[in-house]
Amino acid sequence: MNIEEVRNYALSMNGQVTERLFADKWLSWRIGGKWFLLTELDTPDPWVAVKLEPEVGEMLREHYEGVRPAYHMNKRHWSDLVLRLLSDDFVREHIKASYDLVVSKLPKRLRADIMKS
Repeated sequence: MNIEEVRNYALSMNGQVTERLFADKWLSWRIGGKWFLLTELDTPDPWVAVKLEPEVGEMLREHYEGVRPAYHMNKRHWSDLVLRLLSDDFVREHIKASYDLVVSKLPKRLRADIMKS
């Protein structure tokens, strides 16, 4: 999976997913104003950061070389997925898990609006 495929998948999620460039070389995707996916542009080894339940992130790091603590993020809650080391399905599954986790923490009104779209 490449960054363009990641981008298209993230933007296809239910609701008002937004994409924003910040700090000149970081791209983020948000739902309800909250990050669920980030990446650094212009890196030789593309990766994405996803928010996961702490136990899930720890388990994945133990079992997959391509999963590591997230760079510049809370390492308990965020993990980096190195795209070249993981299958496309694995990456999609954990982007979706990140999205679902963030949506589950949004206020009820926002969650209801997201589910309608």
